[in-house]
Amino acid sequence: MKRHRTRHLLPAYAAILLCVLGTLSFLVAAEDIQHKPFAYPPAPRGDHVDDYNGVKVPDPYRWLEDPDSEQTRAWIAAENALTYGYLSTIPAREKIKERLTALWNYERFNAPKKAADNYFFTRNDGLQDQSVLYTVTSLDGTPRVLIDPNKLSKDGTVSMVAYTPSDDGRYLAWATSDGGSDWREFKVKDTATGKDLTDHIKWVKFSDVSWTKDAKGFYYSRYKEYDEKTKLTQANFNQKVYFHRLGTPQSEDTLVYERPDKEKYGFGPTVSEDGRYLLIHVSEGTDEKNRFYYKDLQAQNSEIVRLLDDFDATYNFVGNEGPVFWFYTNLNAPRGKLIAIDTRTPSRDTWKDLIPQKKETLRGVNLVADHFIAEYLADAKSEVRVHALDGAFVRNVDLPGIGSAIGFSGKRADKETFYSFTSFTTPSTIYRYDVAAGKSTVFRQPKVDFNPADYVTEQVFYPSKDGTKIPMFITHRKGIVKDGSNPTYLYGYGGFNIPQRPAFSVSMLTWMEMGGVYASACLRGGGEYGEEWHQAGMLHNKQNVFDDFIAAGEWLIANKYTSSPKLAIGGRSNGGLLVGAVLNQRPDLFGAALPGVGVMDMLRFNKFTIGWAWTSDYGTPEKPEDFKVLRAYSPLHNIKPQAKYPATLVVTGDHDDRVVPAHSFKYMATIQAAQAGTDPVLIRIETRAGHGAGRSTTQLIEEVTDQWSFLVRELGMDATHEVAADVPAGASAR
Repeated sequence: MKRHRTRHLLPAYAAILLCVLGTLSFLVAAEDIQHKPFAYPPAPRGDHVDDYNGVKVPDPYRWLEDPDSEQTRAWIAAENALTYGYLSTIPAREKIKERLTALWNYERFNAPKKAADNYFFTRNDGLQDQSVLYTVTSLDGTPRVLIDPNKLSKDGTVSMVAYTPSDDGRYLAWATSDGGSDWREFKVKDTATGKDLTDHIKWVKFSDVSWTKDAKGFYYSRYKEYDEKTKLTQANFNQKVYFHRLGTPQSEDTLVYERPDKEKYGFGPTVSEDGRYLLIHVSEGTDEKNRFYYKDLQAQNSEIVRLLDDFDATYNFVGNEGPVFWFYTNLNAPRGKLIAIDTRTPSRDTWKDLIPQKKETLRGVNLVADHFIAEYLADAKSEVRVHALDGAFVRNVDLPGIGSAIGFSGKRADKETFYSFTSFTTPSTIYRYDVAAGKSTVFRQPKVDFNPADYVTEQVFYPSKDGTKIPMFITHRKGIVKDGSNPTYLYGYGGFNIPQRPAFSVSMLTWMEMGGVYASACLRGGGEYGEEWHQAGMLHNKQNVFDDFIAAGEWLIANKYTSSPKLAIGGRSNGGLLVGAVLNQRPDLFGAALPGVGVMDMLRFNKFTIGWAWTSDYGTPEKPEDFKVLRAYSPLHNIKPQAKYPATLVVTGDHDDRVVPAHSFKYMATIQAAQAGTDPVLIRIETRAGHGAGRSTTQLIEEVTDQWSFLVRELGMDATHEVAADVPAGASAR
């Protein structure tokens, strides 16, 4: 393969940057900016070419894969100067930011975790950049602050991403992320004194910790040490399981399990609730199938037992009664079921179905208060059922309405559990559920400055290209006229067995206050209808996802919700890939696009950090049969020179080590060079930000402000709808 030979152009970029800054106000000040061409920062093309089994594929912007080179940093600065300069001229921007800030200023909580007599939960008072961890010994007591991540950095970009108390509640292992990175560092806090111990665990990704029953230490998984300069881009392989004894340095941690012969194996170690077993969930990337091993901690020098090693289905450990293990699985049950395996006689002909597959999709099972609590999705809406330990149905959990209920974790000896409930017009409310009584009571309920009665949500089922019926939720203010004039934001994901559930969002509320319609499509590839629905949108079936999304836009137009000039689309990560792909396939259908942190280079996604793990959903570029499919829809490789693309604002973070920013960088350089239309194609590059998790409230508000401001201008939204004026102050969600 050839190497690109691009000259070092930093001095030129500095001059370009000054030019951009000096002329930007002239370029974007006029109201008819959409009728004027944009002067995009030049991106020099290299001559790098890759060879995929004899097929030559140019990669002229390979230099943008180095996020820290002087050349790339100069390009980033020039792009941000252009984008932020453009956004700053939009008259509605300040009003949008004011309204977003006002709506965001409400108390938010997560469901408590209980350990012995201690409860742990997070709270955000409204505009805090990061939520604060509290502890309390009685739900009616006064909580005290245990960890305030806002004190960890001046700009609010160091976040607490995990916390796990020991069973006795004495200690708390807690993890931080710097700048949104997937890398996390664990420390241990004495919950009584609030002081951190000397323990410090580094080089952890995609792993929590699991305490031993005696609280003398915990198990966790980690990678090798990486160079600081490459840790945000280098591929991650060979995860290993370690045991950390409290009070000792990480260098003395005991290696428990590794598989040097299987570099793609990932390990999730958990100690069983009775303390007897170390359970190891063995995965290969994001594949739904997994293996399951265990070790008897009570038997001296016991070996790792490979209980489930066929990699033929999903097996998620739920709990155990001595040697009898309970698993959620989709083996011969694509919508999920609960089974029992006696480890003393583990042959498959002895396995027992406790909760058989139902019409609805079983998403997970928890063991609390000697009952199984099963969470289902029925057409993407939550249903929750309680079962006895023999699998017998006991009752449904009476939910507050039609929406999403998530949580129900706890221990077998607990009498209570907690869950959050949300819908498109219901902010996440935390409930306590008394399992024996079958009764839910409110633990914490937020109050948001809007009236949910002013909005309506409907679910429709529209036909995709092949006739498959696709669910879609549509939410908007009551009384809109279906005359094709409503600005509409269509959101999708469609991948990795992840369902699109009803959920409240301040961002979407603000959009609807401005007169917008919000549509959320439940595309194939997701998890709304189990593994068959997932497989219908993965690998060589991936085009189904794009067809589903295009059909959603066509349906919204045909049913007079909107029209092409008023229709915007959005998605993040795999959803960013979705947006990029459909823009290439149907640029005429949409008026604007907001692809976020997208997987845009489908021929090199597997070269960075954890990208190799996505081959289970996408395929492997080096395989000829997969290469043909991937190249056919890859957003980067299907941009057509001199095509007219709708207004597009890409967002990414320079610390994204999940989907590295090179995806968005190369995509933007390519589409800017190709754009023959007058609509802007811009990129917003957040510094000190990663893939999304842990972003500060300030960063979130700024990003959404810019996105909605962009759509207000590009969709030609009526200025009278820029900020709703008739929203009653102090109205609370119920």
